[in-house]
Amino acid sequence: MRKFLFLLLLAPLLFSSDLRTEQKIYQLVIHSLVPKKELVKVWCDDDKKRKILNTLNGINSVDSAENADILLISKKENLQKKGMKFVTSYQLLEGKEIDILGGFFWQKGRPNILFLKNSLQKYNITLPESMQDYVEDEL
Repeated sequence: MRKFLFLLLLAPLLFSSDLRTEQKIYQLVIHSLVPKKELVKVWCDDDKKRKILNTLNGINSVDSAENADILLISKKENLQKKGMKFVTSYQLLEGKEIDILGGFFWQKGRPNILFLKNSLQKYNITLPESMQDYVEDEL
């Protein structure tokens, strides 16, 4: 019983660590993709991700995809929207859309970041040196 109670108390700490990691990654990725703007407008189709975005400095969650600098896509049906897209699952990357800049997703409890070279070149985006290890020629 004591072990169960201990795990129950420890669980929020473990999840908050993942949340902080996710916040830091989105902060870094979004500002790396749009480095010249102090306030980056991001449209997101997932309420949980939108809440994360609202906690970040220099990032404004917008209601209209047309007004956004970047689209954070979690649902396949939203891949058709116009604009630079960054996805939240590996399955969405497999569509090989030229507008998908990359993705950030959790796999086996670890964060995975991936950028697609052709899409970065299309939008003339040069990532910082610290992000170059995450650029892939193809999936």
